[in-house]
Amino acid sequence: MVKILVTGSDGRFGKILRKVKTKYKFIFKDKKNLNILSNKSIVKNIKKFKPLYILHLAGLSRPMKIHETNISKSIDLNIIGTCNLVKEASKKNIKFIYLSTNYVYRGLKGNYKETDSLKPWNNYAWSKLGGECAAQMYKNSLIVRICMTEKPFVHKKAYANVKSNFIFQEEAAELLLKIIKKKGIINLGGPSQSIYNFAKKYNKNIKKIFSKKEFPKRTDMNLNKLKSIIKK
Repeated sequence: MVKILVTGSDGRFGKILRKVKTKYKFIFKDKKNLNILSNKSIVKNIKKFKPLYILHLAGLSRPMKIHETNISKSIDLNIIGTCNLVKEASKKNIKFIYLSTNYVYRGLKGNYKETDSLKPWNNYAWSKLGGECAAQMYKNSLIVRICMTEKPFVHKKAYANVKSNFIFQEEAAELLLKIIKKKGIINLGGPSQSIYNFAKKYNKNIKKIFSKKEFPKRTDMNLNKLKSIIKK
């Protein structure tokens, strides 16, 4: 059975992943048991569990403002922590799987392919791209640019003029397991649609709002690569 060491298992997506039935043996570790800022802690876990894969979920996401007000924390948890894991994984040829974000794309034209140019639009996305850089240097890696949200949709308002690829975390977890053996970069999400249209399917009382440049209008990704893998 393939053993997968999971960082940040106490986070939102980690808790969802715990419920998924799979042939893989997940070893879930929270920040108390696996400190990504400590090489000693990383090495200790690798030595003890001898994983074939590391699935990196640990990091800093919300609130988004914290990446602007506390860049040191953002750099530590999303860039340096990821670099530490990649360095140790590379020493043992352990497959490294990194969850990035669709926010690394420019947010202008939409339908972004994995090969399109990148220009993050906020500090959170820059921090995730920083982690991508380390993963890109290691050939035994998979970078998943993902667009997901909690179920039910947590907000009372949603943008009607912003297109994205939102899917719920439960579906994202299922899709992730179908591509986990791949390498390179894969976009992962749902159909391209406005955030309002996505949210309205599950909450008829959601209020419609419009972005006035505070949020890019086209963060949706091209999912052809994902679809081709799933079909096979």
